[in-house]
Amino acid sequence: GVYLGARFAIPALRRSGGGAIVNVASVAAIRVGSGASDAYTAAKGGVLSITRTLAVEHAPEIRVNSVSPGPVASAMTADTPAENFGALLEMIPLGRFGQPVEIARVIAFLASDAAAFCTGANYIVDGGYTAK
Repeated sequence: GVYLGARFAIPALRRSGGGAIVNVASVAAIRVGSGASDAYTAAKGGVLSITRTLAVEHAPEIRVNSVSPGPVASAMTADTPAENFGALLEMIPLGRFGQPVEIARVIAFLASDAAAFCTGANYIVDGGYTAK
């Protein structure tokens, strides 16, 4: 999906004078734990690689970055068993799951002119999860 999105977005961005692409990866690409899906972690690792590649290939007209959310209160985490929820929460220094709007704010920043000197980077938004 990331490849196809970029394949179709890049020509349109070039025609309009440039812009920014923000891909969504995951902390699963950085910190692998037991029970993690090999396919999921590999796919998210691929997002990080394609982000860097596209950033180099399409600079300076198009900036490309990625965001790696940590545990977020969402439909994906709503079914987390209670015994796993507590253990996961203990791994987050801020002591809570993130909110979708907190991830969206970082994406909005990276898409804006305020991030004009940001490209080829991955921004971790995880409440400190990967710092432990």
